Amino acid sequence: RLTGQQQEINSLMQRKSAVDEENTRLKNEFGNLNRKFKDKSQELKDTEECARKKEEQNRLVIKNLEEQNKGLNICCADLLSDLEKLRKQEAQWKREKSGNDARIKNLETDLAETRQQIKSLHSICSNLSSQVAVKQEELFLKDCGVVRAK
Repeated sequence: RLTGQQQEINSLMQRKSAVDEENTRLKNEFGNLNRKFKDKSQELKDTEECARKKEEQNRLVIKNLEEQNKGLNICCADLLSDLEKLRKQEAQWKREKSGNDARIKNLETDLAETRQQIKSLHSICSNLSSQVAVKQEELFLKDCGVVRAK
């Protein structure tokens, strides 16, 4: 009976040893898993912090872009207003140019008519000069005749 008990004790001791080994292995595995969990928790915190910072940066970038957009919208509105003024001014200048072109055309026509009149007057003047020369010649001859007659 003692040997049976001894065998049972030995068997229990072997089981205890096996359980202790399993327990140690599980404790080590638990420690490893716990470290991994802590590492992953820290990594998650770091990632969340990084994401929060990025989100804040993005908010600032968006705010700056919105401000720039407002400025650009104001600039565009001013440019559109200037463009409208310039278009109106261009239309006014075109009307004035059209009026000036018509006046120039009228003046050119008047100038052509005046040149024609001057040409005609020159011709008349030339004829009258010839007649005056003839008359002066006749007058001179008559004066000579009067002087002889005296």
